[in-house]
Amino acid sequence: MQIGIIAGSGELPKIISKDAKERGYEIVTVALEGLASAEMNSLSDRIKWVNPGKLGEIIKTFKDYRVKSVLMAGKVPKSLLIKANVIPDMKAIKLLFSLKNKNDDEILKALTDEIEKEGIEIIDTASFSPHLLTPEGVLTKKMPSADEQKDIDFGWNIAKEIGRLDIGQTVVVKSRSVMAVEAIEGTDEAILRGGKLAGEGAVVVKVSKPQQDMRLDVPAVGIDTIEAMISARATVLALESYKSLIINRDIFLNNANNAEICIIGLTKK
Repeated sequence: MQIGIIAGSGELPKIISKDAKERGYEIVTVALEGLASAEMNSLSDRIKWVNPGKLGEIIKTFKDYRVKSVLMAGKVPKSLLIKANVIPDMKAIKLLFSLKNKNDDEILKALTDEIEKEGIEIIDTASFSPHLLTPEGVLTKKMPSADEQKDIDFGWNIAKEIGRLDIGQTVVVKSRSVMAVEAIEGTDEAILRGGKLAGEGAVVVKVSKPQQDMRLDVPAVGIDTIEAMISARATVLALESYKSLIINRDIFLNNANNAEICIIGLTKK
């Protein structure tokens, strides 16, 4: 029984690999150069390190090993597209030139379609490792204050709208004013930027896009997110329950409690 992993940066590829090992899977990893952790070498049964631009080589690796199901795990920053160390092959160049625009959804959907044309299924990370999903309710000792709840409600609608526009998934707000909107820089940098403007007491809201494909770019937070919250002196992190992932949850919540940060999972229509 095999599972393929396209490993980007962060802890998620390692956690998924450990989950798969415990369930008896043979792990075939395509580790993206400059992103994936070297620990993937020991966590994989077979591994190939590939430049993120080499789409043809990624597909060929899985076909060579007869892998039928693949998970995309870890961050692959969109900023890679404008960096010189990513050298696209002809398959990737053709794919990029076929797109009307270069937003995240369109790139990821085109990439997925290209892989699935080869008979390789991209499967849902959340379904494969459901224990990573954010539950509903307050997850920390600290509860949101009445004012913070107003900021959560305000920020939720803004975050959903920027998600619909495929700009980002996170907003930083204070006193019902937007301090920062996530764009190409990612969640943690947006938190730091918003904190500089807000001062102490910012509320961070991170949601899934209304059009979210749970196989691709699922919103995730981890220990680095809490560190960014502490640096920004933010006091609340609101996440969309069952549509976002918490990496290393026990450590994540322990660090949040030590910093008196409220973590809350919400479901809103």
